[in-house]
Amino acid sequence: MMKVSGIIVAAGKGRRMGLGKNKAFLDLNGKPLLIHTLSRWQQFNCITELTVVVGKEDLNLVQELVKQHGLSKVSQVVTGGKERQESVFLGLQAAGKSKPDIVLIHDGARPFVTEEHVGQLVDAVQQHEAGVLAVPVKDTIKVATNGLIEKTLERSRLWAAQTPQGFRYGLIMEAHQQARRENREATDDAALVEAMGRAVYIVPGSEYNIKLTTPEDIELARSILKRSEEHDDANRTGL
Repeated sequence: MMKVSGIIVAAGKGRRMGLGKNKAFLDLNGKPLLIHTLSRWQQFNCITELTVVVGKEDLNLVQELVKQHGLSKVSQVVTGGKERQESVFLGLQAAGKSKPDIVLIHDGARPFVTEEHVGQLVDAVQQHEAGVLAVPVKDTIKVATNGLIEKTLERSRLWAAQTPQGFRYGLIMEAHQQARRENREATDDAALVEAMGRAVYIVPGSEYNIKLTTPEDIELARSILKRSEEHDDANRTGL
């Protein structure tokens, strides 16, 4: 049976949110943001286990929250690094102890990814070794220096990458190790695989798979949750 591990990264400070604390603990309709994310992943049938990566100062709190909310798929909570890339590498090392076939790397601040999209991503990785959820770019993108436009990019070829990003475990571990040897950084894990000359396939995602980064995102997230709860209530009433 294919073993699929999720690595949920929540070690950042979330400075753009302006909270003065890790945004993973932002209250969202009575529960911390991170718990919303983990609770959703707990329900995904294709996921075997979860590794959560957090800051050293948050380790005990997250371990306690995992117990309180009965998140049995969380096999370990580990300490991350100063930067996201280091945190992912530490998460990969920890997850590797159980020898997963596939790993899905996901931002703890994206609480709305669906099981359908995660399943499609797993299928893509089984076939192609590496894949990412992404959505087509809607706006026209300009390349500029010092406020002066240099060129306009062809929008039809542009995609906005999301998470989760999925890989065969050996491939993404090799990509991270090579980046460490070369002291090279990237803004996402797929770029490390691309740097090795390996193909990464796009799996169309959803505009609702938002990452909570700014205060404006909080209101949008609460609106999505409210709509979801109303939909669930309507279904229960109908039944």
